[in-house]
Amino acid sequence: MFKPIECYIGLRYTRAKRRNHFISFISLISMVGIMLGVVALIVVLSVMNGFHKEVRERILGMASHATISGVSGALTDWRDVQAEASNHPHVIGEAPYVEGQGMLISGQKVSGVLLRGILPEQEGRVSDVISAISQGSIEALQPGGYGIILGRELALVLGVGIGDRVTLVTPQVNVTPAGIMPRLKRFTVAAIFQVGMGEYDRGVAVLHIEDAAKLMRLDKGVTGVRLKLDDLYLAPQVSRELALKMGGYYRISDWTMQHRNFFAALRTEKRMMTIILSLIVAVAAFNIVSTMVMVVTDKQSDIAILRTLGASPLSIMGIFMVQGATIGIVGNILGMAGGVVLALNVEEIVSGIEQIFSIDFLDPSIYYITKLPSDPHMSDVLFIGIAAFLITLAATLYPAWKASRTQPAEALRYE
Repeated sequence: MFKPIECYIGLRYTRAKRRNHFISFISLISMVGIMLGVVALIVVLSVMNGFHKEVRERILGMASHATISGVSGALTDWRDVQAEASNHPHVIGEAPYVEGQGMLISGQKVSGVLLRGILPEQEGRVSDVISAISQGSIEALQPGGYGIILGRELALVLGVGIGDRVTLVTPQVNVTPAGIMPRLKRFTVAAIFQVGMGEYDRGVAVLHIEDAAKLMRLDKGVTGVRLKLDDLYLAPQVSRELALKMGGYYRISDWTMQHRNFFAALRTEKRMMTIILSLIVAVAAFNIVSTMVMVVTDKQSDIAILRTLGASPLSIMGIFMVQGATIGIVGNILGMAGGVVLALNVEEIVSGIEQIFSIDFLDPSIYYITKLPSDPHMSDVLFIGIAAFLITLAATLYPAWKASRTQPAEALRYE
């Protein structure tokens, strides 16, 4: 279909100065529309990728890539489990933990919390809680000292600071002559952390692992062992390999299972935004249809002459497909280049706009993020480029087919 003569004439029609300037204007609008659609798609998906990356890193900064826990009750042989897991080539950090539910009381203020017992000297291998401490020090968390580290939002809710005392109530109970009483223990606030995720800053309290084990009545056991991997996307594979390798009864899970619904919602959001923004490219493609229909009408006599010179209907169709595809390709290339450049510099552009107009697009007190993140993926750029090209190519089919159906006698009747 696309022989040199078809390409030559199609490109000549694209470059030639048309008698009808309105057609040229519509062609330019179509090209600009495709360019803007591609730019919008690349920038929005890059920003969404950036947000998803920030959220994922903050969640996994407190959670873990994988965990090994006992099927029922405490994990008593956790040292052996930790040593065996560390032999896996993709495991770069491991640490034991104790986890349970509790309730913190300070005066008249009460808040439910997730209790997490840690070994301070090992916790840095698997999480960012130590590096996220904004007040106080991890050294204050000593076994038997009953110190506690609170999230920033939780400390604000309870109205406490470093050195204040809080009462911890656990689900375990004490049987006394007076009846069944809940277990209560006074703790001193040793430090405050802030990771930038409300789920953790508002609902997590960190204890020393020995204090947590006493509260949960685990004796010398722990809830499980947390693992950090060199590649978080290998977590499902590593979990399966450890499950097959380790003997005994253990429950092994990874972050994709623990936060499956949340990350599935993020993927669905990205997919729907792609579909919605693709409508911009579709609208520009409709402009190509109207442009090509007017071009075909304007070139009726040219088509008739080409037909009388021996051009086949397929050749006529190829000429106008080349012309329409050229509009789409140019708009697509400009859009891809502009989108990548804008996505790579969106942080600086937004910062400049904020300084000029004295506004904040992202309030740190609400979003915990001070800058607009952007993470362009080459796979997204290529997908958008290919999809936009196919849409614009499809838009040329009907006008080109209509041109190929032109009858020379009818077209030249009034010439």
